[in-house]
Amino acid sequence: MKQGSLTSKILGLMLVLILLSSSLAIFAIINLSYSLGDAKAINASGSLRMQSYRLMFYANSGSEDAQEKIVEFEATLHSEELQPSTGWFSPKKIADQYQLVIDKWLVMKYYIEQENSRDYTASLKDFVDTIDLLVLEMEHHAAFKLRLLAASQIFGLGLMLVIAFLAVRFTKRKVVVPLQKLMESANTISKGNFEIEMPETEYIELTALTHALQKTAKELATLYGNLESQVTEKTLALTRANNELAFLYDNLLTLNENKLDYKALKAVLNQLKDYESLDYLRLIIQYPEQELEIVQADGGWPSDPINSTRFQLQFEQADLGYLELISAQEPNTALFKNFAIMLTRSIVIHNATEQRQQLALMEERGVIARELHDSLGQVLSFLKIQISLLRKNLDYSCRSPAVENQLTEINEGVSTAYVQLRELLSTFRLTIKEPNLKNALEAMLEQLRTKTDIQINLDYKLAPQWLEAKQHIHILQITREATLNAIKHANASLINIRCYKDDKGMVNISVSDNGIGIGYLKERDQHFGIGIMHERASKLAGYVVFSSNSKSPVGSQTAAAQQTLISQTQSGTLTTTTDSEPSLPQGTKVTLIFPSQQEPANG
Repeated sequence: MKQGSLTSKILGLMLVLILLSSSLAIFAIINLSYSLGDAKAINASGSLRMQSYRLMFYANSGSEDAQEKIVEFEATLHSEELQPSTGWFSPKKIADQYQLVIDKWLVMKYYIEQENSRDYTASLKDFVDTIDLLVLEMEHHAAFKLRLLAASQIFGLGLMLVIAFLAVRFTKRKVVVPLQKLMESANTISKGNFEIEMPETEYIELTALTHALQKTAKELATLYGNLESQVTEKTLALTRANNELAFLYDNLLTLNENKLDYKALKAVLNQLKDYESLDYLRLIIQYPEQELEIVQADGGWPSDPINSTRFQLQFEQADLGYLELISAQEPNTALFKNFAIMLTRSIVIHNATEQRQQLALMEERGVIARELHDSLGQVLSFLKIQISLLRKNLDYSCRSPAVENQLTEINEGVSTAYVQLRELLSTFRLTIKEPNLKNALEAMLEQLRTKTDIQINLDYKLAPQWLEAKQHIHILQITREATLNAIKHANASLINIRCYKDDKGMVNISVSDNGIGIGYLKERDQHFGIGIMHERASKLAGYVVFSSNSKSPVGSQTAAAQQTLISQTQSGTLTTTTDSEPSLPQGTKVTLIFPSQQEPANG
């Protein structure tokens, strides 16, 4: 059987429909193009009637404006709107009627020019009737063109419907029925039955499709034996991937729901250890110039680990530590890498948030410092000037040793208050540029080193997350006050400042000197600076201990109170190593002790 091309037949039908629709469109466009001016012509011819009646007034009155109105009438009569009435496509009746209007107008024009109003009035009705007949003929011609357009469109639409009907019948018999049989064969294949019967067709395209389907059925029959096992394998892989995504999402919520502290880190590590059935797991966080922070999952960490695997915590160029595990089976590398990325970003976001809080506090302190400087500082300066003027202007008869002593005491009190205000402002402004506590301490001590020859050393071993931004100002002020006391009153040559976390999870800030001993502090016990140190320590939920370097600590807190504060910290496995503090042969040690924001290092 000779086969034809289905595409060629469909293309032929499409061309017939396109040509027919194009012919109808062209005819409609031509018809409409000759009808565009019909409305304007009818309006123009209608306006001739109104102008004719108006000219009757000028013919009766003999007005000098008559000639202007004649020009206006002729402009309308010979306008572009009425010119198509004489075209080749216009009916002869319209052209003759238009010419008749022109001829009669010449007579009417003569009457007006001769101011013959009687003849003009007598001929006006006939002239207007001629114009009305012209308007009527134009309307009939416009209606004829619309009827012709409608008839052509109806005819063309009917013809297109007939062709479309024949095309649908042809498509159904020659295309749809074979395709339905092919669909039935495809459905049979989809049910796992590859023994199918293909339909006969007389077109090349459908024959090619039939052969392709037969070939596909044979190939599917060959591969079907292995398909179920592959589907099962992929399903397990997708299920595992979905479980891993759900696991990572849940842990991400845990890390970002509240403060990123020891409890949150240990919780996610325990979940990871249980999820992957690991033997041991821990997280090492390394901050620049800080001690390692170690968070261990339940079960601890062996003393001599063998064959541990590490996954680095890196953000851009910074190395924040690593995730280390020990497992008898091969670890899921993709999961642990994603987990490490999640931990890294959570740590970075937490640090950025803490830094923003610190900067906000520093900005607020800067505002307070400016306000104090602009208000209280100026008042104290004014008082100093007034005291000097009072001393100079006080009459000698009024002076006495008692008055002089009082003036001196007032002057010294104002000077002392002014110096203390300057020191307070210096501390406030210092923190504006130093959002990191260690940098702030270094800057504060560098400022003090310029005022003394005493050697001042700083040993800082505190991780950033152990402290909150709002605690920094209290720590700075207490440290500054203790250091200033040692500089001014201890007669020391060496001051050591240590910042570390003890084995009970308490933050220790100690200021030690090799000066004259603790006696000078007892003498100054009523000094308001020491009282403020105690008050600031209570704001940190801690206490300040004053002791001798060679004796046990003694201070405002009893041993029972110290133990109560220490016991407030829960046990955990976050560990830090602290070296023993180098002891000085004599002198005083001031120690600030308060709970860390993290879990204790050792249970």
